Formats: sequence, structure tokens, C-alpha cells
Amino acid sequence: QVQLVESGGGSVQAGGSLRLSCAASGDTGGRSVMGWFRQTPGKEREGVATILSDGRTRYADSVKGRFTISQDNAKNTLYLQMNSLKAEDTAMYYCAAGSNYVGWILFRAAEFAYWGQGTQVTVSS
Repeated sequence: QVQLVESGGGSVQAGGSLRLSCAASGDTGGRSVMGWFRQTPGKEREGVATILSDGRTRYADSVKGRFTISQDNAKNTLYLQMNSLKAEDTAMYYCAAGSNYVGWILFRAAEFAYWGQGTQVTVSS
């Protein structure tokens, strides 16, 4: 079992920055792949960024150059640094963990077994 707790969401004006954190605990084998997803009402959950335990990362085209995913293994914490935020980045952001390499490649939510409760990010234009 893996437990995930997100923090760091909030409200910010367009062009601003936020950093999300996700504290992870439990089975390390179950979180060899981690990622950030986001969801708005009425839409499917979409992948934002994923990272492997060796540090390799992937990003959705919509956030490339603006968002950075990273992890501190000593603190068992996953981060998402979000810069140059836009109104369309407004969503509930979720931390996810899994052990399927496909999830890292395809940003497919179904490949992630564990999820946090989510943290709201609101960007005003």
C-alpha cells in the first residue's frame, strides 16, 4: 500500500507560480513511477508530468517549459513547480503512484494504482 498527501495548491494570478508537494509513504516498489494529473469538472483526468525512480521525466505538451516535476527520495516527496501559470491550468491536481512503466510513457491514469486526495489550483486572468 502507498499513501499520498498533496499540498501547496491555492489561488494565483496568471503569470504567477506555485509549487505542489506530495508526501509519499508505504511500499517503495509500488511507487517506482510517479506523476501529477489534473482534472476539471466534466473532463477526464489528464496527465501533466511523470517521473521514474531514476529521475527520467516526461511532460504534457501543454506544460512543457513551464512546469517541472522532481522528487526528493530522502524526504519521500514529489514536487511540481508550476511557473507562468495560465487560466487554463486551473484544475484539481492529483499526485499518483504506480509501478507500470507504461504509465510514465502514456500519462494514462489507469496505470497508476495509488492517488492522493487532490489539491485545487486556481489561476485568475
